Amino acid sequence: MPSNSSNPQTLAQKILSAHASRPLSIGDLAVINVDYILAHDTTCAWAIEPFHQIAKKVFDPKKIFIFFDHAYPAPSVQAAGLHSLIRNFANEQGLNIITDGVCHQVMTERFTEPNKVLLGADSHTPTGGGIGAMCMGFGSTDAAVAMATGKVWARVPETIQIRLENKLGLGVYPKDVILSIAKDLSAEGANYKVVEFAGSAIDQFDVPSRMTLCNMCAEIGAKTGIVPADKRTEEYLRRQNRYRPFEQLRSDSGAQFADVFTYDISKVEPTLACPPDIDRDVPVSQVEGTPITQVFLGSCTNCRIEDMEVAHRILKGHKISPGLKFIVTPASRQVYEQALERGYLAEFSRLGAIIAPPGCGACLGRHMGVLDDNDVCVSTSNRNFTGRMGSPKAKIYLASPATAAASAIEGKIADPRKYLRN
Repeated sequence: MPSNSSNPQTLAQKILSAHASRPLSIGDLAVINVDYILAHDTTCAWAIEPFHQIAKKVFDPKKIFIFFDHAYPAPSVQAAGLHSLIRNFANEQGLNIITDGVCHQVMTERFTEPNKVLLGADSHTPTGGGIGAMCMGFGSTDAAVAMATGKVWARVPETIQIRLENKLGLGVYPKDVILSIAKDLSAEGANYKVVEFAGSAIDQFDVPSRMTLCNMCAEIGAKTGIVPADKRTEEYLRRQNRYRPFEQLRSDSGAQFADVFTYDISKVEPTLACPPDIDRDVPVSQVEGTPITQVFLGSCTNCRIEDMEVAHRILKGHKISPGLKFIVTPASRQVYEQALERGYLAEFSRLGAIIAPPGCGACLGRHMGVLDDNDVCVSTSNRNFTGRMGSPKAKIYLASPATAAASAIEGKIADPRKYLRN
């Protein structure tokens, strides 16, 4: 919906206004028409009962996406029971269940389009903002209502604009940038706000890099993160063989932002989030040498083919530290197959890595890498709070794939730059 020049709008306002069929101001409550609804092998189970209280049939089975990814294949009888419950619901409603990897990765690869609205019954739904869509996490009850009606109540959020300028240095990646931002804004610094990324650097970032930035916005309290769709978006969609022309929407000049922050990313170093909080971020150099027992290269944050490529570049010609558990979990079947074709998985396996099937894996501490009391893990995922990956006594350091790979070689936290200077 075009904005009135006398009433400049943020990008979020424009997308939500178009989906409410009326101009919306920041703070307005509105009924929003949604383009996609996603739920997974936990949240869908919680949505079934409230759905049946209000409807017999879903509003449009083609717009509802159910994923088995958080605990798949089932690691327990309880998980298998939830899968059966959801399968019965899906069969009843004519819905497909997708088992091709992490919901956020697969949605962006295959379904989500720029300027659309995605309601996801998962907190990391903002990942899809990397493709220029308004992707918001809601609870299972909201998902149930949306499945029945195709609509959701929402308040138009304020927007924080984060401008990224200059270029990344050696061994520094988007994960390091967003961890640096989390340190400044804190775990609650963007509560119920949209984080919109802009600046000269964001123009250089491809869609997978933007997905990492948007994914981690959930960890600073944001309703979503978003990067305006542009030529990079078009390039990505063409690679995925699903490009359709889209409008390159932007926030208007004079749009009302809650805050504007500018980061010179050339000054960012390889960064770690230290346990147990997302905003306890320090340069890797400050904790280098800390012994570790596990490295997890996975999750919706950082296990795309680009991340695999970085890890492979660092690991090539080296060995994984004896006794270290190095778990590689591709984000999707597509990533898995790409990594197979390029030989990355074979090389990782020869080095002693454990190759897990596509999905969430160890990220949430249910299977394929649960931590014991004495474990210390360097993880490319998005959360390091107490008990996230298993024992509440375990410690989790969040890092980029480069830092994770370097640490796997040494069996302790390591700076990746030493492996890239050649």
